[in-house]
Amino acid sequence: MSKALSAILRRPLTLLGLVLVITHLGVALCAPLLVPHDPFKLLDAPLEPPDARYWLGTDELGRDFLSRVLLGGRICIAAALISGFIAALVGGTIGLACAYYRGVFDDIVSRLVEMKLAIPAILLVALFVTAFGQSLGVLVGVITVIKMMGVIRTARAQGIVLMEQGYVKAARLRGESGAAIILREMLPNIADLLTVEFALRSSSALLLVSAISFLGLGISPPTPDWGMMIHDGLQSIRSEPWLILAPALCISTLVIGINFATEGIADALGLEAARGTSGH
Repeated sequence: MSKALSAILRRPLTLLGLVLVITHLGVALCAPLLVPHDPFKLLDAPLEPPDARYWLGTDELGRDFLSRVLLGGRICIAAALISGFIAALVGGTIGLACAYYRGVFDDIVSRLVEMKLAIPAILLVALFVTAFGQSLGVLVGVITVIKMMGVIRTARAQGIVLMEQGYVKAARLRGESGAAIILREMLPNIADLLTVEFALRSSSALLLVSAISFLGLGISPPTPDWGMMIHDGLQSIRSEPWLILAPALCISTLVIGINFATEGIADALGLEAARGTSGH
């Protein structure tokens, strides 16, 4: 672990990524304390340019835009992190179960994974959100299932390797149940892999949440949301470009930060197989 930490600290891009991620998380957590104005209050100054009072100006309804940008990251980041965490944990467990039991169970899950990977994620999210409503629960649920599929495939491949390890064979000889072997013997041994998967899936989930919001299918207004802000800002992109640039910069720096940090951590832990999979 100390060698891995030293390797991470020697990578400038990894450190930059960690700084960006920590900064975004800190701002999201402390946003209610940082907003200079009420982000929901309608002022008598719509589309005001940035000035000393309103650092990022106001939006089309006269609301302080800086306050809305600061608060808007909470929904995007929360949805992405929750989806990524559940996808990594549950997807990893299902993937190991496929490797352990094989047979019909493995065939069914593998076919479902292949079917999902053949369908654009944004189309699936749009269909489910349209059918079940624009709520955080629906959004997180469908994105979690989508991101879980890539984790299942990665964990299954690693599980097949683990099945040949001595401690797994010994546990089977002791008569331990399949569930016990998966949870006690196999799952802890892919913790590093699942940590990287969590970061990768969270990064891609953030982009997906923002894209859905941009299409007008995210969390219902007036809740601030980066994707919806970009959508609304398109109407005045020529005269008020900051209405798009600010939320777009937030999304891009957070995604870049996660990817830089994840790549460096994956390299330090020797998890080359986990890299480059964030698009699934």
